[in-house]
Amino acid sequence: MAEHLASIFGTEKDRVNCPFYFKIGACRHGDRCSRLHNRPTISPTLLLSNMYHRPDMITPGVDAQGQQIDPQKIQEHFEDFYEDIFEELSKFGEIESLNVCDNLADHMIGNVYVQFREEDQAAAAVKALQGRFYSGRPIIVDFSPVTDFREATCRQFEENSCNRGGYCNFMHVKQISRELRRKLFGQYRRSRRSRSRSQSPGPYHRRDHRDRDYRDRGDYYGSGRRSGDRHGKYENDGGRRRHGSPRRMRSPVREGSEERRARIEQWNREREERHA
Repeated sequence: MAEHLASIFGTEKDRVNCPFYFKIGACRHGDRCSRLHNRPTISPTLLLSNMYHRPDMITPGVDAQGQQIDPQKIQEHFEDFYEDIFEELSKFGEIESLNVCDNLADHMIGNVYVQFREEDQAAAAVKALQGRFYSGRPIIVDFSPVTDFREATCRQFEENSCNRGGYCNFMHVKQISRELRRKLFGQYRRSRRSRSRSQSPGPYHRRDHRDRDYRDRGDYYGSGRRSGDRHGKYENDGGRRRHGSPRRMRSPVREGSEERRARIEQWNREREERHA
């Protein structure tokens, strides 16, 4: 029996735990769901709910005044948002992935998923973002059970064959340009190569001006756009100072599906013992 329950955990056959919350960190039924939503107390992944508001949210391709919008303008609007949020979140640590949903259902529209390299970096971000606002709207941030986005994304959407459109229950991840991805995530590849060279210098290694840390944010984002809060959209609650990232601590090895299932089973047992 135990092996059978473990084999169906987080699947449609599991009548106890919600498979959609387990896979994508969101469920169309919300708190009314008949199955359990096992909310993690710590995770490298955060969900910022309904954060991205596209200019054609009411009708695709049309603004609020009923005017057609150039698709290029919509993409530019999205990439400005993406870069803005990336710069803000990267203050707390190294970002492994940043995904924005293009879905239209209420429980997924505008959802932003950020996966940090370390769990303590995600915890620092949660602490700093709570009570803050973006573009006049409160930031809703929670730890997410999603650690493998391959299970969360819609494969048919990636192949341009999803017939559910924006109301699909799996992530339709909005894509950024290759140039922007290289600009934002390339700094981490450069950083790792730089650390590797500094840790294992060759016998004829000579330090000169080229060995300086050229990955400094002020230099790296020298493309005409000001780094940081470019649009002045971030607001603090009562002027409270933002918490810096704490001392880095190595987290356990990134969990796969089996490990996450085991952890959630442990949470269920602990919850039952507390209420016993």
